[in-house]
Amino acid sequence: MSTTVTTPMSRMAALARAELTLLGRSKGTLVTALFVPLVLPVSAHEAAKEMDLAEAGLTIGEMVLPAAIGFSLLFAVYAALVGSFVARREELVLKRLRTGELRDTEILTGAALPAAATGLAQSLVLAAGCAVLLDMEAPPAVYLSVLGLLLGLVMCAGLAAVTAAFTRTSESAQVTTLPLLFLSMLASGMMVPLEILPDRIASFCELLPLTPVMTLVRGGFTGDLSASETLGAVATAVAWVLLSVFAVQRWFRWEPRR
Repeated sequence: MSTTVTTPMSRMAALARAELTLLGRSKGTLVTALFVPLVLPVSAHEAAKEMDLAEAGLTIGEMVLPAAIGFSLLFAVYAALVGSFVARREELVLKRLRTGELRDTEILTGAALPAAATGLAQSLVLAAGCAVLLDMEAPPAVYLSVLGLLLGLVMCAGLAAVTAAFTRTSESAQVTTLPLLFLSMLASGMMVPLEILPDRIASFCELLPLTPVMTLVRGGFTGDLSASETLGAVATAVAWVLLSVFAVQRWFRWEPRR
């Protein structure tokens, strides 16, 4: 009698395929993940035209493109995953998965892979579209943008798991995600450049989760990010990733909240 040997990668891949199937059946999640991030950059473009971006040393493209990627991270990854984690927990899927070979990290990673892949693909499409439509030049430090995007994907997945820990139902996920969504859109350099904000407010905003991601993504296209600014942004992003991992280990719930 032969036995099938599984590996962490194969187990996570199988879980990711199952999660992708479930994701395709959720129309509300699909709309949030696929269409909202495609519409919001239009609003960011209109808002950017009303700003004095020259004062911040930015062009409209350098403002809108990172914002478009930020919208994808927030809606295609963060918001979609909060709803997914909560739904799977309330349906006892997570509890059943823990009784098998899958480890906790494999369950969360496998469940997050479809949303992360969607966010990655969408970000690349949005970046290419913005670059062409806004007549942007080739990024002089594209590695910074890639690094920022990858950190953003990991961070948003971790923050989604943390938010899910404090979310009772799938319906309430639409409310519990709002604080981070609005705070990130308004104060992380997505809709308003930090350079035009008062120094005290800008210093506070630099510590928000999505700010270092926006800093790195934008720095890849402006090419004016210094070594110290790059290290500071990377350190802040990594700190948020580690903090989210700690919070998940401490508070994530595998069974329905009663």
